[in-house]
Amino acid sequence: MAEPSTRTVERALQLLGSVCDAGYITLAEAARDTELSASTALRLLRTLEASGFVRRDPEAGYRPGMRIVQLGAQALSHESLVSLAMESLRHLVASTGESAYLSVPSLGGTAAEHSVYIAVEEGTHSVRHTSWVGRSIPLEGSAVGVVLRGKTPAEGYVVVDRGVEKDVTAIAAPITVGRGDETRVIAALSVVAPSYRMTADLVSAIGLQVAAEAHTILTAHQDTDAGTAAGSKEKTA
Repeated sequence: MAEPSTRTVERALQLLGSVCDAGYITLAEAARDTELSASTALRLLRTLEASGFVRRDPEAGYRPGMRIVQLGAQALSHESLVSLAMESLRHLVASTGESAYLSVPSLGGTAAEHSVYIAVEEGTHSVRHTSWVGRSIPLEGSAVGVVLRGKTPAEGYVVVDRGVEKDVTAIAAPITVGRGDETRVIAALSVVAPSYRMTADLVSAIGLQVAAEAHTILTAHQDTDAGTAAGSKEKTA
């Protein structure tokens, strides 16, 4: 009995890999890529859709679902994302003197209604926001919440004054993966400071810095990987 179950899992993972690799794929393409019958591919895709791992769009194709995006974010958050973000956190503290945080969606329950701080670089001021690493905060009413819900305005950052905490201003920007229509927010970079120290000009300047640092965290890494891959292909050509 174990063999058929194992085979089903293997086929489902192959389908999920095809959807993620393509970004968008039709049923016919998915069946062809995985060498499955259309009926088997459809059955497995419906199971993956019900679990949130893929989503069906109006054009009858399939795209990666939010569940796979969330799991990817969690995997990154535990190890590599924190490492990749530390330099940006330090840059923000060096330039602003305020505490800088890295946050990801909390996956407790059936939906991510909270975020959790997974890394911090504390500010250098004697009065500063102290470490909230491991603490969960609601998405509603927070700068990080706006960012993680994909509602960052054109300026590239979000400011919330006296939101989660009284007399505290938070400035956040998204960390994203993918390009164009396939861009996904997986985390948020933020600066948290006492409101009395924040002026409109300072908030704007910090916001631009946070947005710039958030943009470099994964894009620089992806560009490095792409360059390495290209170099390897040239050597083997």
